[in-house]
Amino acid sequence: MINLTLLEALEKLNSGEITSVELTKSYLERIEKYGTELNCYITVTPERAMADAAASDARRASGNALPLDGIPMAMKDLFATRGIRTTAASRMLENFVPEYESTVSQNLINAGTVLLGKANLDEFAMGTFSKTSYFGAPVNPWQLEKHLTAGGSSGGSTSAVAGGLALCATGTDTGGSIRFPAAITGMVGMKPTYGLCSRWGCVAFASSLDTPGPITRTVDDAALMLSCMAGHDPKDSTSAPNGFTCNGPLEPILGNGKKLRVGVIKEFANVEISPDMKSLFEKRISDLKSMGAEIVEVSIPNILDALAAYYIIAPAEASSNLARYDGMRYGLRVEGTDLIDTYKKTRAAGFGDEVQRRMIIGTAVLSSESYDVYFMQAARVRRMIADSFNSAFEQCDLIVCPSSAGTAMSLDTSLSPLEFYALDLFTVAMNLAGIPACSVPCGLAQNGLPLGMQVVGRRFDDMRVLQLAKHIESSASIDNRPTTIMGK
Repeated sequence: MINLTLLEALEKLNSGEITSVELTKSYLERIEKYGTELNCYITVTPERAMADAAASDARRASGNALPLDGIPMAMKDLFATRGIRTTAASRMLENFVPEYESTVSQNLINAGTVLLGKANLDEFAMGTFSKTSYFGAPVNPWQLEKHLTAGGSSGGSTSAVAGGLALCATGTDTGGSIRFPAAITGMVGMKPTYGLCSRWGCVAFASSLDTPGPITRTVDDAALMLSCMAGHDPKDSTSAPNGFTCNGPLEPILGNGKKLRVGVIKEFANVEISPDMKSLFEKRISDLKSMGAEIVEVSIPNILDALAAYYIIAPAEASSNLARYDGMRYGLRVEGTDLIDTYKKTRAAGFGDEVQRRMIIGTAVLSSESYDVYFMQAARVRRMIADSFNSAFEQCDLIVCPSSAGTAMSLDTSLSPLEFYALDLFTVAMNLAGIPACSVPCGLAQNGLPLGMQVVGRRFDDMRVLQLAKHIESSASIDNRPTTIMGK
């Protein structure tokens, strides 16, 4: 049953061929068998899962099935879950149990999903390999013996879905935290338009960038999951009034005379990527041409400055957001000689090195002497990038580009902070612009590891982004079940 896609599982559940209890048990058995090795969960909730599954079967038997009834899923441990530990992969929140439910997780409860547990991630979603997690890094299920990264910050979510330890999962994308890990684990990762999914109850990293989204094995599954996650939320001041609706397989956007202009970003042409990524990207472009797409070169003049702008804006917002962790109201508390000493000791013990680094950078760029020089300049670059995307979309309907420069690296790879940050080059601009982007598998490299490419669209053009991603998925036609763990 672990080889089923979300749509296939729903079909079998609706026909009575399988029950949610049976499906959930199969995933809990997988977690028991591989959970420690993959380290993709921080908290597993077997009792909650079985109760959810039994309730789902009862609803289906009474003819009241919900859109995702009985689907076992993982929740990134950044979403508050009532009565269930929510850690943000940090010692600071190691024992925090919220008394409220995030809007996204509540929407998925309302859709009938089964909660298997809370997925591992980079601490407060700050990182690229999920190595900053207080609970250790999750492992990529592809070529297990090589101990590869599952990416970050949603590495636990991608590891769980790729390894068959969840049918689907939630992620958050602040600078590529859904798309990069999805690309290197062979999954589909959708960063919706900013505001389409509520941020309420999601532990904040950078509030103007954080975007919840789905991680699944197929594009159709991502579309269906997104339709249940999205929706306006009055509790989130940045929540958009737009919704997203998908009730089944996506309709083709190419073929049978349908025309589409697909843009390729000129400024990425000279960025160094692996020969495999270059070759597969060109093949998928050729496939789109053969389906009737017109390929046009577009310019985003400031896109190579996006990385610098992002690593000013995101730490600045993180510095502000993480000021609430003072050891006074909730979370870790380390007693000091006085109030200020308690603050210092609590934060020194509660935050890991990367979180402390970004808080210090963010505090520095927000200081009176640096605000105009750094933060305001970065904000201007952000506006220019958004305007450049708007101009580019006057020449094309959608844009495609790589999701990463190459395949998954070993978790033992030693990189400087700047080298880690550079891995976000292909993804951060879309967060700065607030536009939708979906990473979809585009093929396997010579070393047998998956690679992904992105489809990028205008604000709230999420449906067409997914429709084009489905064409790429179809032309690549890879089996994205890792051999070493999925028993192929």
